[in-house]
Amino acid sequence: MVEHFVGRVAELWRYPVKSMLGERRNQLPITPRGALGDRAWALRETATGRIASAKRFPQLLALRAEYEVEPTFAAPGRIQITLPDGRTICPDDPGASTVISDFLGHSVRLENQPASDEKTGIDRATVFGDVPVGTMKADWTPESMPDYFQLMTGTFFEIGAVYLLASGSVDHLSKLQGGTAQIDRRRFRPNIYIESEAECVGFVEDSWLGGALDLSGADRGGAVRVEGFKPTLWCVTSTLAQQDLPRDLSILRTTAQHHRGCLGVYATVTRSGLLRVGDAAYLVNQGTDTARSMGESA
Repeated sequence: MVEHFVGRVAELWRYPVKSMLGERRNQLPITPRGALGDRAWALRETATGRIASAKRFPQLLALRAEYEVEPTFAAPGRIQITLPDGRTICPDDPGASTVISDFLGHSVRLENQPASDEKTGIDRATVFGDVPVGTMKADWTPESMPDYFQLMTGTFFEIGAVYLLASGSVDHLSKLQGGTAQIDRRRFRPNIYIESEAECVGFVEDSWLGGALDLSGADRGGAVRVEGFKPTLWCVTSTLAQQDLPRDLSILRTTAQHHRGCLGVYATVTRSGLLRVGDAAYLVNQGTDTARSMGESA
């Protein structure tokens, strides 16, 4: 087996409620179902039955969801949602859905049991910002494209259980844009953010396609393995205002111009384990798979 050191785990993130801000962790259990506690809840539009996301409701990025009681493999934990005015609610509180509905100006319901077939609603006119639909998906037109994105079977995830992003890719995109935009890794909502080696240039994750990443501590024992990488086609979420970051359509425009709209990769977890900040990332079984998937990490 050939392996190559490509970087270290710099940050770990989970997002307890889909499309809300999440929480940064020093360690996370990673399983085939994703990071433990990630996207455990979501908002369902009562009118359409579809899962709400920041693609249609950018105000969701003003809400933060964090665990006040940690989830375990035996218990779901307890989540606290903080509103911009400082109020806090828990998803299972009576009236919590009403509070969020009033905030959004749209009727939604908090749920934690995804159906086998879930879709997230989109606005065809705005889902790719000011980038023409055909640039992002050659076989789509504004008229023929669906008004939803399909979610991963039986989950609130988009395409894959975990989303990885390398620092080198963020830096490369910033240079291509010209350096005037705040191209920050938080815009892309990674679960695993890799501080990539200086020799890993360009869109770093392209070199991972067809291979696998082993993520482990110094003793190399119990490595988490992720593979089956799928380049992630981004949408308007990457351009939205959140925290100290302003709205900026040039981010998606640059991604579309230079990398077919893709940044980072979704992955399948084939070996579970406890991942820690500082763990090393080794590329193994490198191949030439160029499979492309559509999705966005919200």
